[in-house]
Amino acid sequence: MAESVCPVWIGYFLASPVRKLFQNPEKILRPYIRKGMNVLDIGCAMGFFSLPLARMVGSNGRVICVDMQEKMITSLEKRARRAGVSDRIETHLCRQNSLNLQEVKEQIDFALAFAVVHEVPDASVLFAEVYEAMKSGGKFLVAEPKGHLSEKDFEVTISIARQSGFRKAADSPEIAHSRVVLLEK
Repeated sequence: MAESVCPVWIGYFLASPVRKLFQNPEKILRPYIRKGMNVLDIGCAMGFFSLPLARMVGSNGRVICVDMQEKMITSLEKRARRAGVSDRIETHLCRQNSLNLQEVKEQIDFALAFAVVHEVPDASVLFAEVYEAMKSGGKFLVAEPKGHLSEKDFEVTISIARQSGFRKAADSPEIAHSRVVLLEK
């Protein structure tokens, strides 16, 4: 779904345990995730957020992991097996112009797009597809790297999300080195 995607070799750095020192998935996501939830991880790469999400949703939940790079998905699947959470993770290879998630319409409780939206050629398509997948009242956490996106450009991203039907939640978390918004359906 992206014009300029993160190279696979960078995925190894993104999945590094050292990253947890400044972007800890459990601390970032714990306020939003409950056992039994259906969660969507957009641009999951090698699973830096996917694996902790799978532990958080428990055995009755599921994490739908979407990426457009087959090597990222394959690596995530291996890591999920080693972590003992592969039964909670569904991987989907998306297309360049679609998340390819027609079968999860109105099933998602929480969605995450971490450092993804700036790589998407048409953010309005992304937001529309996520909106369609979300349950009423579902939350969507969007975080973009400050080094890739100016404050003005991030405001444009939020505006596109609103045009798709999302509303900005009362409060958004702070995440190191990131511009962040919590959206609600």
